[in-house]
Amino acid sequence: MKEKSMTVFCSVVYCAPFAEITASIMRILGIDPGSETTGWGVIEGDSRRYSLVDCGAVRAATGQKFPARLLRIANALEEIIQRHHPDACAIEDGFLATNVKVTLKLGQVRGVAMLVAERAALEIHEYSPRLVKQTVVGHGSAEKFQVQQMVKRLLSLNSVPEPHDVADALAVAICHFHHASFAKRVLETQSSAKLSDLKLTHLNVRPPARHSARRRISR
Repeated sequence: MKEKSMTVFCSVVYCAPFAEITASIMRILGIDPGSETTGWGVIEGDSRRYSLVDCGAVRAATGQKFPARLLRIANALEEIIQRHHPDACAIEDGFLATNVKVTLKLGQVRGVAMLVAERAALEIHEYSPRLVKQTVVGHGSAEKFQVQQMVKRLLSLNSVPEPHDVADALAVAICHFHHASFAKRVLETQSSAKLSDLKLTHLNVRPPARHSARRRISR
């Protein structure tokens, strides 16, 4: 199978979709903020499976001042949201880098990404790097290459998305997909239980008592 080519469109690097999506239930935009390269990825699916819609990276131009980079990232993310119409935005939470300036810049990029998502009326969810690794790989201390390989496997891709910022963004989206699906199932279970109790009350049937376990005392 031929590798998908990458094209540059309005300063955004796009990776052509790997598969056609037939059922639209939940579409998530994952973002991995970076002052030099900001990765992004869109996945879509139901509670059982999901697939890659599109992914890419926003790269800073050589010698570009930081405020101009922020504007470039904001414009690119707005374009991506208009292009794919996601239901929610999952973004990697900040971490304390060794260099204070790096930490501050990453915080500013995250702020821009969250502002764009909020302006588009998207639900915004933040996940720590450790939780993303734990969800995707199985343990929070996983290496980057392990995350990339699991992203490739979970999305049934022919190769690992590049640059690594793209794979990280897809990992964040996958993380939200799992947690959102779990939360949805919990709510559905609770709603079903409440509806059952309401039906029993309407029929004047007393719902089964919930007995607490009693400890037997031997003498």
